[in-house]
Amino acid sequence: MNIQKNIGNEFDYIIVGGGSAGCVLANRLTENGKFTVCLLEAGTDNNSMLVNTPGAFSAFMFLKKFNWSFNAKAKNDIRHGKPLFVPRGRGLGGSSATNAMLYIRGQKQDYDHWAALGNEGWAFSDILPYFKKSESNSLGESEFHGSKGPLHVTSRPVFYEISKRYITASQQAGFKVTDDFNGSDQEGVGYYQCTIKNGKRCSAAHAYLLPVMSRPNLTVFTGAQVSKVLLKGKAAYGVEVYIKGIKRVLTANKEVVLSGGSIASPQLLMLSGIGDKSELAQHGIACLHQLKGVGKNLREHVDACVLVKSKKTDGFTLSVTGLLKMLPDTLKYITSKKGKLANSILEAGGFIKSNNNEDRPDIQLHMLPLLFDDNGRDLRLLSQHGFSCHVCILRPESTGTVSLLSANYQDAPEIDFNFFSDVNGKDKAVLINGMRQLRKILTAPALAEHYDNEMHPGNAFESDEQIFAKTKERLGLVYHPVGTCKMGNDEMAVVNNELKVHGIANLRVIDASIMPTLISGNTNAPTMAIAEKAAEMMLIS
Repeated sequence: MNIQKNIGNEFDYIIVGGGSAGCVLANRLTENGKFTVCLLEAGTDNNSMLVNTPGAFSAFMFLKKFNWSFNAKAKNDIRHGKPLFVPRGRGLGGSSATNAMLYIRGQKQDYDHWAALGNEGWAFSDILPYFKKSESNSLGESEFHGSKGPLHVTSRPVFYEISKRYITASQQAGFKVTDDFNGSDQEGVGYYQCTIKNGKRCSAAHAYLLPVMSRPNLTVFTGAQVSKVLLKGKAAYGVEVYIKGIKRVLTANKEVVLSGGSIASPQLLMLSGIGDKSELAQHGIACLHQLKGVGKNLREHVDACVLVKSKKTDGFTLSVTGLLKMLPDTLKYITSKKGKLANSILEAGGFIKSNNNEDRPDIQLHMLPLLFDDNGRDLRLLSQHGFSCHVCILRPESTGTVSLLSANYQDAPEIDFNFFSDVNGKDKAVLINGMRQLRKILTAPALAEHYDNEMHPGNAFESDEQIFAKTKERLGLVYHPVGTCKMGNDEMAVVNNELKVHGIANLRVIDASIMPTLISGNTNAPTMAIAEKAAEMMLIS
């Protein structure tokens, strides 16, 4: 897709990355008709039935057309030394076109903490209006929800019995139930709302970009990979980009905006000579501007799973019988966009405290009616009857890095999550306690008819060290990398509270990489709210 309205190479704004933030920016910056905008996306237009079908989530783990399919640096004590798989959306909509579509904002305290760190204008009361502006929620207009935004957020039917029994089991284990994870109080277990509209995925591209593609002041290139930001002194004036393999130079009269996400944005800054001088020198890149924090402060929601063999066969499997059972739903989806394929398979979950001393939830639960490990790529496991629940550390203190492996823009960077490296060992404690909390739910009476035995970690492993060691054998991610171009004013900050790169004029980073700390939940909705707020700042500056 090369929707080229501007036949020249000059624009007011150039946005690098057509993901969740880039789609929002492309919409809002062209809305008043005053500015020309060029959106550059390295992937495809994502015009695919797979992308549109909510129930096709797991397929993206195998398809590099839609997924950058990175691998993190291997650690000997995690997954038996195999590298962690790092899926990131590739194509218009970015990861919002390939994720499980859960709509979560996080907790009020997360954003208030950003403001307390010196980021004026980023408290919860400051960003809530942008969540509401982006949202059209099936719950209707309220203090916490919008009803007129482009992003459709819907409550969904519940198809799997195990999801319902999980809710009852949670109550039996002493946890409360909530009907809105994004209301006044996040705590509790319940059903997730998803970014789904009329049985189709409502990605950032579907919500923000595709409806405005006909605007004459918007130019969109796919198959366009940027190799560097061009600088004149300490100011950005354009980008060098390869479009379908052909090198071009595009210039920006006002600003260049990086919206490639927490892996690609720091990589591009470093390739452009912006970063830690000593690290750039290792790859023969001249340091044009020293910013030591580029690529640092990487944070991710580390994920541990409990896998349970089921007595029942009412979940989802990849066995021949299981696939045959899906045929009626497949036909229903084709003919009416209804049924299981019109929904995310991830129906239920929760936000609970790992222990009673916590003042707010510090773990997130994801309940699945199937045996899910290794990002759904363990097909042998998926062919068995069972269910799984995943424990996510909401506010990890361990930080990692994104760094260059070469000066070639086509090479993937090195991703080192550095999990469980926090000095006080809190991440480890939260994970272990979270697993114990989850076991209370999974062994409650409501799940007795389904619960056969704990396949992983296994009931024989009960001490802290045993649980921790076994957990690391199947450790995973929740696909929420943030922080590598963090917002702030300290020496490791990359952007200020207007998301302008420190020391470089006409250059901003607007995506999840600017988050100074991880929010307590899924990061897609916050990324779009960040872009909504940033677009408004750009238009009034």
